[in-house]
Amino acid sequence: MGKYNNLPSELEIKEYFHSLSNWGRWGEDDQIGTLNLITPEKRLQAAGLVRQGISIGCARPISTQHAVDQPLTPIHFMVESGETYCLDDDQEWTSQHSTDYFGMGIHGPGQTHLDALCHQFWEGKMYNDRPASIVSTAHKAKFGAVDGMNNGLVTKGVLLDLAKQREVLWYEPGDAAFIQDLEAAEKAQGVKVEEGDALLLRFGWTRRRSMLGPVPRDGGRAGLHASCLPWLHERGISILACDSAQEVRPTGYEGMYGPIHSVGQVAMGLWLVDNADFEALAVECERLGTYQFLFSLAPLNFPFATGSPINPIAVL
Repeated sequence: MGKYNNLPSELEIKEYFHSLSNWGRWGEDDQIGTLNLITPEKRLQAAGLVRQGISIGCARPISTQHAVDQPLTPIHFMVESGETYCLDDDQEWTSQHSTDYFGMGIHGPGQTHLDALCHQFWEGKMYNDRPASIVSTAHKAKFGAVDGMNNGLVTKGVLLDLAKQREVLWYEPGDAAFIQDLEAAEKAQGVKVEEGDALLLRFGWTRRRSMLGPVPRDGGRAGLHASCLPWLHERGISILACDSAQEVRPTGYEGMYGPIHSVGQVAMGLWLVDNADFEALAVECERLGTYQFLFSLAPLNFPFATGSPINPIAVL
């Protein structure tokens, strides 16, 4: 991760649960948190950024092959297929279609997914002062579930290519990005992250995974340092999407396994996209000389679910 200098203590990071809190900001019954920052004007601004009409998907392919960073391997099997397409004794076709079934665990570093606000707890609480107990086995997520984004998300997206800024192919496991890295990338790319924007961070983690293979879950991860949390709050981003799973690991804080997730979701109400693929987008942004665009995504409209597989789309 590199040497830390003048970084906040663990006690100071935990204080972020209070100093960065959005509880009650949009009403005591609010369940969508920072999505409130996406206004009709912000969507119109995003639409105005489309110049070439180029659409780029930002999701990894879902793989049914076991991987060391994927605790629950997706399953996919055919229910009906062309193998049953045949004539019966009366010379009638027995099947005119194919159908299939798939199942997958939503969370973890294996696939691109959206974390709803019910995904994280801290000291028995979730976003907007709700008890963690209202997410239960029997009733699922009764508050802050993924269908809070049932109208989808459309906003201005800003890609900060942190690997390019640092002049490396990728950040290694344990390498952290700090506020100065975010602002250096902004300056180099001629962009500004503003309120309501979707912030996309490229660490080169997808490229590393494709070339060197997945890193075991306990093998470390590239990502943001927890000291970036006040910057994320100050800029007022609506959603944070990374090609890793947000935070550096080890985090540098013995008592906090995932401060970007826990403070971001529980205190700020910040929606998160883990494990995106920004390789093609980064190439196109560099070619066109722009790192801002219309950004959209839509989760499954799945009541009481803690997250959803997604395919984020950038339109330039």
